[in-house]
Amino acid sequence: MTTDVQVTPGSQAALRQANRERIVNALRDGGTLTQAEIARATGLSAASVSNIVRDLRSTGAVSVRETSSNGRRARAVTLLRPPGVLVAIDFTHSALTVALGDTQGQVLLEETISYDVSEDPVRGVRRAVWLAETMLTRARVDHSMVAGAAASIPGPVDPVSGLIGGITCMPRWAGFEPGRELSDRLGLPVRVDNDANLCALAETAEGVARGMEHVVYVNVSQGVGAGVVVAGRLFQGAGGTAGEIGHIGLDERGQVCRCGNRGCLETLVGAPYLLGMLPQQGNVGHNATMPDLIRAALAGDPGCRRIIAEAGAALGRGVAVVVNMFNPQMVVVGGELAESGELLLDPMRRAMEMGALGSALADLRLVQGDFDTRAALRGALRLALASTA
Repeated sequence: MTTDVQVTPGSQAALRQANRERIVNALRDGGTLTQAEIARATGLSAASVSNIVRDLRSTGAVSVRETSSNGRRARAVTLLRPPGVLVAIDFTHSALTVALGDTQGQVLLEETISYDVSEDPVRGVRRAVWLAETMLTRARVDHSMVAGAAASIPGPVDPVSGLIGGITCMPRWAGFEPGRELSDRLGLPVRVDNDANLCALAETAEGVARGMEHVVYVNVSQGVGAGVVVAGRLFQGAGGTAGEIGHIGLDERGQVCRCGNRGCLETLVGAPYLLGMLPQQGNVGHNATMPDLIRAALAGDPGCRRIIAEAGAALGRGVAVVVNMFNPQMVVVGGELAESGELLLDPMRRAMEMGALGSALADLRLVQGDFDTRAALRGALRLALASTA
């Protein structure tokens, strides 16, 4: 008679995890096994083996095929990769996205909901946890199967304290510690980093900058930030504010920025400022969004094209400063505004030619990112994966 392994004391989740590990170890040692052979090797009941194999199959950890054993129908199980699920959360100004990934960083399930994240950090975290828990339940994944979790935040994150810096496009998040709040509510460790840093991580790991050692990723959406990769490693600075290029001063008589200075780059390329420039009698309505602006520009609207061209020129002036300082091999542009493609990049190149050293530009490539608005989420998966090492 077979029985499940006993774990005393311990929760049902701990028992299930111990049983799962026994099955994985049996498959590592024995290669492809039928479910009956797994039951004999582990001492687990046939029902327990069937349930756990089904869970492992749902996350892509094992493959199952029909076969025969001693003239009877059987199910052969093969271990494909280490079991476990990654949880990635992307907080933006007005939406939440959660993805479940496998232990190779590939997305298994993803969902986005509209939500006013900027209004209240505690409620925003609570909503994100609800979405993550809902998706884990839908995928038949309990917490014992979560190998790592990470979140992307649109603001500077102190690498020591985990606190959000005072200058962020979500001011009510300043001084908040999302990593601790997420960890407490999810019941597992959650790593947190700035969205531009995670975008840079994604593009250098699996995107357009794959294999490059010196890269600057420019994220242009609600605000403007950069992820800086030097010698293959993210450069965060002493307090996590490295890459806050949105606050490079370009016009001392320009608009007052949320940081308190005038004429910052963000006041020339950030979404609220660009939407405020739309012509009153143009083809785009009063409640337009960035996608509306970009669609109209790509369709040939002269006012919208002018707005994006001027944003590209300003962005090029700001990035020229960064290029002179870090001498990267590649500058990758992502975020909402990057979806305008060459309408943005062409004036950006021309401005960089005027403001950066010729030697810094000689071998530099300026390109649009592979993942656009999904780069931060993929970077969060990468950060979650790194936490399992």
